[in-house]
Parts: sequence; structure tokens; C-alpha cells
Amino acid sequence: MNSLAIQLNKTLGSAAGFLSREGKRMFFPYGGILGQGAEAKACAINATVGMAFEEDGSPLVMKCFSDSIRLDKRAFLYAGSFGLPKLREAWKNLQIEKNPSLKGVNYSLPVVTNALTHGIRIVAELFADPADRLVTPDLYWDNYALIFEDAVGTPLETFNTFKKGAFDVAAMKAALMKPGQKKLLILNFPNNPTGYTATLADAKKIVAAVKAAAKAGKKIVVILDDAYFGLVYEDGVHGESLFAEFATLHENVLAVKLDGTTKEDYVWGLRVGFMSFAFKGATPEQLKALEAKAAGNVRSGISNATSLGQHLAIAAYADKGYAKQKQEKYTVLRKRYETIRKILSDHPEYATCFEPMPFNSGYFMCVKPKGVEAEAVRKHLIAKYSTGVIVLSGLIRLAFSTVPAKKLPELFANVSAAIADLQKSR
Repeated sequence: MNSLAIQLNKTLGSAAGFLSREGKRMFFPYGGILGQGAEAKACAINATVGMAFEEDGSPLVMKCFSDSIRLDKRAFLYAGSFGLPKLREAWKNLQIEKNPSLKGVNYSLPVVTNALTHGIRIVAELFADPADRLVTPDLYWDNYALIFEDAVGTPLETFNTFKKGAFDVAAMKAALMKPGQKKLLILNFPNNPTGYTATLADAKKIVAAVKAAAKAGKKIVVILDDAYFGLVYEDGVHGESLFAEFATLHENVLAVKLDGTTKEDYVWGLRVGFMSFAFKGATPEQLKALEAKAAGNVRSGISNATSLGQHLAIAAYADKGYAKQKQEKYTVLRKRYETIRKILSDHPEYATCFEPMPFNSGYFMCVKPKGVEAEAVRKHLIAKYSTGVIVLSGLIRLAFSTVPAKKLPELFANVSAAIADLQKSR
């Protein structure tokens, strides 16, 4: 094991117990090329950094690129494995602004990732061993299985997602209490695929269940997949990230918040995400050690996330029109959500064909077809009704984020008709 990794583990102390075997081996190479480059930064002739500059010292950039974007040429330089300091600070300030409960909470500066998927992979590599289990609702984003089971070798331990229209907290607690001291729990609100966010009542029960498991001796890494954060459309729903509650919950709980610009700011191709850490009693040095572990993983995988995307984000957050423009986009999605609610209310006959799963937020909602297979419905919708949907876990996922409000009635009519067709042909 590298001496830098050993030192980071010593700094983490008992918190190193949260790390996987690979996580314990991970470090940021301060003494490597980057460290040496930093030492030579003030030199009159600096031949250390793998970039190119003009004769005047500005970045060497082709005009066909630089004229296509209104940013400083520094946007074409490496951003560093931790991410641009200005963006990390800006995002943390935004996190606190959007989650008032985080004010005064001790947690790390966000490390920039190549959006959420990359962040999840880093979590898997830092914290998950084959002997561990990823505890997740049985209605989950399929990339979890690809990352944890297929790539890292950590099996999923699923539990029933809903019971009587609410989050099945008892099932989650039972999964956490199964044999094995260390658990990884992933919570995705708003949930993909269902578009469900924990209610205020759900949230209290979720936190209490995790605390009970921690008190029973389980070491739990709680992963908050906040990809769709902020897109909540109903009162009585927990509007903040659960990261604030888990950040100081118990010494046996380490919280990891994954979020980013992708869905929150409607920039799907920008690929700028963030990873933040917290645990009860964490010192500044311990949090920096976790940042270094994450940055070391970034360095070993992609070197650093897109500089262009990070500079675009910095510029956007400094724009006086940012908040107003974001609210306008939110209103578009909320209108579609409200349209769906009215459609379901106006068409009680749809209940003979499908059952809507609980939903109150996000980009999606799901329906469960009655008496027929979801995959058969999906194919029939394409063949007869020219309608495309996604099937996950026996459910039909409808992305209303991509469908104009005026076409939503037709979407639901088609889904109902397709199911009815198959019901008749049985």
C-alpha cells in the first residue's frame, strides 16, 4: 500500500472502517506529476504541465473552438482532479441555500465528478467490497446493478419499495438488519423510475430506521442519489436532501451526497456532478482525506472532469438571471405533472388497465399494467400506437419530461388502449 494511502487512512482513524479494500488503497498523488508541477508553478520556464500555451502565455486554442463560446480561454485548461475551487465553493453555497438544514453542518467541499454516474462508480470503488451489500428499493435505476454488481462485484439487497402508498421503511430496516456488519444504502429521491420523493413522515421513519441499525452495530454508508433534486410538486413532501440528517446521525453512519447540474439545471450533456462527504464528529482533516480519496479515484479514472462544463457552470451561477430561468423550467415540468394528475382524475376507467405507482416529483411516473406483461405492452405501443415507453421491474415508465402537455392525454389513452388490446387477446 502506498505511503500516501496509509497516511490518509491514519488521518481518517476509525472512519477508515467505512472504506472498501480498494478505498483503503486509494490516495491522491500529491508527490507525482501534479505535485511537482505545483512546485514549479512560479518558475520563469515551466516545462512540467501537459498543456500548451501561446507565446504570450495564454492557452493555445484553435480559433474555431474559442470563437464558439463566450468564455475565458482558461476554460480549455485542465480543471484538476478535485475540480475547480471556485465551482466547488459555489456549489457548496448553493447546496446550503437549497437545503437550509445544512447551515452549520460540518461536511466536505464537493469533489467534481463526471456527473452522477461517475460519482456512483467512485462510491462503489471506495466503499463497496464483494462481501458487502448495496441495500436498495426494488424499484431502482438499473445502472446501480451495472456499477455495483457487474463492475465492482457487490450484490444488491433489494427491499419492497411501497406499502399502502408510502415508502416501505420497515422493509428497508429489515434489509439493513440482515447479517453482515457493513451495509451500503442508496436512497434516490426523486426516485428513478417512479418519480417518488419521501414525504415528511417517510423521511422521519427512514432516518430513525438507519439510526436504529447503526445503534445495533451496523456500519452504514448512506448514498444520497440527488440527481433530480428540487423537482418536487406536492406539499408535505420532504423538500431537502436527507444528507443533512445523515451527516450527524451516528458515528456508524457515513453520508455521501451525489448531485450535479445535469437534471437540476437541465444541462444533460454538460456532465458536471459533485460528491460530498459527512459523518458525525468528522474533523476537517478527515473530510479532506475523503476528498483526497475521491480525487485520487478521479485521477486514476478520467484524470479530471470537463473544464469547459465547469466554467460554464461558474458563469451560469454568477448570472443574475439564473434563479428566474431555473424557476421557469421547473414550472414547465410542474404543469405537466398537474396535467397528469387531472388526466388520471378525469379517466377512472384507466384503473381497469393500469395502476399508477406513487409519484410526486422528478421527471417520471410509472404505471403497473393489469393482467398483461409490461414488455408486451411496450412492444405493442410501438407497433400499433407509435408510442415509446421504458419498462423497468415490470412497470411502464413514462418520462413526462419529454412529452408536451398537450400530448399527455394521448399518451395515457394509448397506454390504456394497448393494455386493453392485450387483455382482450388473452
